[in-house]
Amino acid sequence: MAKENGLGWTTCAVDDAGGTARNIRNDATNLQFATPRAVQDVTGLDKSAIERILNLTDFTGTLNGVFNDASNQSHDVFKTVPSTSVVRTFTNTVSGQTLACECVVTDYPLTRSPTGEFLWAVPFALADGAVPTWA
Repeated sequence: MAKENGLGWTTCAVDDAGGTARNIRNDATNLQFATPRAVQDVTGLDKSAIERILNLTDFTGTLNGVFNDASNQSHDVFKTVPSTSVVRTFTNTVSGQTLACECVVTDYPLTRSPTGEFLWAVPFALADGAVPTWA
């Protein structure tokens, strides 16, 4: 496999409140996500440097995009965030590699910039305790 850029993004889907996956990659402009591991300090009194072990894995991030209130697009997906408490599947596929995780969405902030852009930035975090795994 050769080095690649992120231009071949084929899926950026998020479940709406009803559980239907909506591929909103046309509305999404960028995203950042991380799969950090917690660490536990297990340094004994006999050590001269820190000793650690790995603990639980997480999945967090923010999906950013342009407001689109057309049917089944980003606003339809996220407008229920303040009024529902549903877990949503986030699915991202690039270069045939897919990462899908069950997440909670914690906010649907909208920003209108001084130059007129109307944007959203949706933060999400792992919901179900399943280890994020690329397939």
